[in-house]
Amino acid sequence: MSPVSSSETSRPVWDLFVRVFHWTLVSCVLLNYFVLEEGEAPHEWAGYLAAALVVARFVWGFIGSRYARFSDFFPTPSRLRHHLQAMRSGHPDHHWGHNPLGALMMFLLMGLVIALGVTGWMQGTDAYFGEEWLQELHEMLAHALLISAGLHAASAIVMGRIERTRLVKAMVTGVKERY
Repeated sequence: MSPVSSSETSRPVWDLFVRVFHWTLVSCVLLNYFVLEEGEAPHEWAGYLAAALVVARFVWGFIGSRYARFSDFFPTPSRLRHHLQAMRSGHPDHHWGHNPLGALMMFLLMGLVIALGVTGWMQGTDAYFGEEWLQELHEMLAHALLISAGLHAASAIVMGRIERTRLVKAMVTGVKERY
């Protein structure tokens, strides 16, 4: 994970798979939280699609394009420490792919989606059908996902300003631009 060269102003970063994954997952989460009725088949299928997307993204993290690979951005303690020190010094380092904090958030979001998929599936099994604790856990995970996704979106906007990078636009076009 190398910082951005100061002379380069744009670079293709997010491949089509990553962008389709991202926006389809966003759609599934928003539909399930705000539109689809809990416990109904469309809610369940949107949840299963979200979980399947995360599994596919996990695989893509090993076989995908350079900036999609976990090896490019895995948030090791030294990478996190360096990134936080650079931010505290007022000279944030720039990364073409995920920065270490963005990588942590990505893993948190993916973990929450998988946990929601598992707890949702469990509610439909004979062993756990109607279990109130499981329903409450599923709901708590959904709230945590929505809060984390909101923090993720806000952070993308703030970090884009701090790093002078068009992060949101990059997730649409695939090209990360510095300004």
